[in-house]
Amino acid sequence: MEAAAGAEAEPLLPPRSWRTGRGFWRAGARSAAEDGNEADNDLYINQAIVFIEDAIQYRSINHRVDSRSLWLYRRYYSRTSQWILSLTITIILALAFIEKPSSLTITSDVRYRLPAWNPPCGLTESIELLCFLVFMVDVSVKSYLVGWEEFWKNKWLMAYILTLTVSLTDWIVSLSFFCTEEVRIRRILRPFFLLQNSSMMKKTLKSINSTLPEMASVVLLLAVHLSLFTMFAMLLFARTKDGQQDKEWVGYFRNLPDSLTSLLVLLTTANNPDVMIPAYSKNRAYSIFFILFTVLGNLFLMNLLTAIIYNQFRGYLLKSVQSSLFRRRLGIRAAFEVLSSLKETPAHAEQSYVSVGALQQVLQKVEMDARCKQAIMRSLKMCSCDQLSAAQFQKLFEELDKDAIKQHPPSPEYQSHFMQKMQFAFGHPYFGYLGNVVALANIVSICVVLVLDADKQPSERDDFFLGAINCFFILYYLLEMLLKILAMGLRRYLSYPSNRFDGLLTVILLVLEIATFAVYGFPHPGWRPQFMGLLSLWDMVRLVNMLIVFRFLRIIPNMKFMALVVTTLLDLVKNLRAFAGILVVVFYAFAITGIMLFKGAVVPMGNISVVNTTYDNGTLQCGTYEQLEYWPNNFDDFAAAVVTLWDVMVVNNWQVFLEAFSRYSSPWAKIYFVAWWLISSVIWVNLFVALLLENFIHKWDRRCHREPLSDIEYQRTVELMFRDVLEEPTEEELMEKLHQHPHLQLCR
Repeated sequence: MEAAAGAEAEPLLPPRSWRTGRGFWRAGARSAAEDGNEADNDLYINQAIVFIEDAIQYRSINHRVDSRSLWLYRRYYSRTSQWILSLTITIILALAFIEKPSSLTITSDVRYRLPAWNPPCGLTESIELLCFLVFMVDVSVKSYLVGWEEFWKNKWLMAYILTLTVSLTDWIVSLSFFCTEEVRIRRILRPFFLLQNSSMMKKTLKSINSTLPEMASVVLLLAVHLSLFTMFAMLLFARTKDGQQDKEWVGYFRNLPDSLTSLLVLLTTANNPDVMIPAYSKNRAYSIFFILFTVLGNLFLMNLLTAIIYNQFRGYLLKSVQSSLFRRRLGIRAAFEVLSSLKETPAHAEQSYVSVGALQQVLQKVEMDARCKQAIMRSLKMCSCDQLSAAQFQKLFEELDKDAIKQHPPSPEYQSHFMQKMQFAFGHPYFGYLGNVVALANIVSICVVLVLDADKQPSERDDFFLGAINCFFILYYLLEMLLKILAMGLRRYLSYPSNRFDGLLTVILLVLEIATFAVYGFPHPGWRPQFMGLLSLWDMVRLVNMLIVFRFLRIIPNMKFMALVVTTLLDLVKNLRAFAGILVVVFYAFAITGIMLFKGAVVPMGNISVVNTTYDNGTLQCGTYEQLEYWPNNFDDFAAAVVTLWDVMVVNNWQVFLEAFSRYSSPWAKIYFVAWWLISSVIWVNLFVALLLENFIHKWDRRCHREPLSDIEYQRTVELMFRDVLEEPTEEELMEKLHQHPHLQLCR
C-alpha cells in the first residue's frame, strides 16, 4: 500500500533538484545526478507517448503516470490485450446460442423441431468461468491504473465489480443445482460487459439517458391521448341488445385491457383498417373516430416525438463529441508539458518549449495512423525552428482532426503510341458507362427469360437461351475487367472499392461458368441434363443469375445522388457501431427475459387441450397466431427469441403476438411486448432516424460546398462529422484541468 501511495503521488513535472521515482533524491557523485536526469528523461518520454496515444483514442489521461503503471497501461491498451478482451465478450455473449435451451436445431417451429442438443453440465459453465477470470483481470487493471481516489468516482467500474460479483454468485448457485435451475440472473447481466468496454457506447447511452426527460413528456401525452380515446371507444362501442350490431365490441372493445390494446396497435397502424371495419360497416360516421385518433396519434404525436428526439439527442451527442475534443486537446497539452521538462529545455526560458528532436523521438514510438504520423513528421522537417511553443505543438496534432484522405495510385505510363490510345479509350469514363449499359441489357434479358418461363414445369424449361446469354455477358465482363486493368494498372484498379466489387464477382461468375460447362457441357437446344454433382443445372444457372443481378450494383458510383445515399449508409455502419451495440444489449436482455417468461408457453395444435382457449367447431379464427402459422416465432431458445423480438419491433401484425402470448401464458404478457415496442420501435428507431438525418444532412452540405475530386476519397468518423461546430478549449481550461489531475503535479 505504501509503494502504491508513493507511485500515486508521484509528480508529473518534478523540480530539477529532485527525482521522480520511488524515493527521494540523494545528493552524491556527479554520475548519480546524470543517471537521475537520464531516468527522468526516459520517464517524460514514456509519459508523452502515453498521453499522445490517449489523445488519439479520446481517452482520459486521469491515470497513474509512474514508470511501472505506464508500462502496464500500454500493455493493457495494446491490440493484443484489447483483442483478447473483445473475443472474451463475444464468447460469453455467444454462449446463449448453445447453452440450455440450445438454438442448435434446423427450425424453431414447435411442430417440427427435434429435441436440441444441450451441452452437459459444466461445459458452458467452464467457459463462463474463464471469461469471468478475464473480466476480473480487466477490472483489476483498470482499478489500479485509475487509482483509489478515481475508483470511487467511477460508477462504471463499481457497476463492473458488482456485475461480476452477482454473476459469480449465480454461477456458483447454478453448479450447486447441477445446472437444473430455470432462472439464471447472470445471463441478463452479460450485455453489461459489452457496454462497459466501449467509451463511445457509454457516451451514446448517456446521451439517450439525457434525452429521456424530453421524450417522456411526449410519451405521457401519447398515454393521455390513448386513455381518452379508449374511454370514448368504450362508450361509443358499448354492448347493446342486438348481438349482430356488437361485432366492434366483441372483437376490440370488450373490456379496458382489450380497448387499450386495440388502440395502441392502431397507433402503429398494424391493425388498420381491421379495427374499424365492423363499426364502419354499421355506420360510415364511425370512421371519423378512428381517423381522428390516427391523425392525432400517429401523424402528429409520433412525428413530434421523432423531431424532439432528433433535436435533443443531436445536442447531447454534440456535447459528448465536444468532451472528446477536450480530451484530445488535454492529452496533447499534457504531452507538451511533459516534454518541456526534458533536460535540453532551457530552464531560464519565460515560456515553455519542446525541442523538435524530442518530439521526433516520441513520434517514433507512438502507435498512430501512418498517414497522420507521416504528415506530422513532414511538418516537423519543414519547420525552420528547433523549439516548439504550446500553440505550435497543438497545431501539429490538428492533423488528427482532418479527414482521412485516400489518394489512388497513378496509372502506368506506356511508351507505345498504340498503348497510350488503348489506355485513353479503356480508362475513359465512357467505357465504364458502356459496361453499365451492357449490365443493364443482361438484367433485362434475364427478366425476359424469367417472365417467359414463369409458368413452365421444370421438365418443360429449356436452359439453352439463358445459358448462352450468360456465357456471352460473362465473357464481356472478363474482357472489361482485363482492359481496365491494362488502362489503370492493377494497383490503381484495386484501389477503387467499386472495381474490387466488380472484379470479385466477375471472377466468381467465371469460375461458376467453367464449373457448369465442366459438369453439364456447353449450352445447346434442349439443354436439360440430369442432376449431377452438388447442384443441378438449374441451380447453377440461378446462382449465376443472382450474382449477375447483384453485380448490377456497380452503377451506384456513377449516379451521384444514389452514391451519396449509399455512402451515408456505409458511414452509419462504420461509425455508429456503438449505437448498434446498444441495440444488441437491449435485444440480448429482452431475449433472455422472454425465454424466462415464455419458454415452452407455445404448444403445437396436437396439445391444444392444455391451453386455456376454445375454438368453434375446431376452426381457427382468421388472423390468429395459429391460423397465420406463426409457430416458429416463440421464446423456446435464444435465436428464436431474437427473431420474434425483431418481428415485434417491425410492428407488422404485432397484435398477433400480444393476443397469442396473452392466451398461452398470462394477460400480463402484454406489458413485456409493449415495453419492447416502446424501447425498440419508438425510442431506438427514432434515434436511428435522427442519426441518419444528421449524417445525411452533413454529407449533403459537404456535397454542396465541396465537390470531391475523382482521385480523392474522404473518410470521416462521428467526431469529425461535428468538427465544424465544435469549440476549441482555451489555454486556461486546459491548464486548470491539468492542475486537477489526481496523479501528477505541475510546476507552473
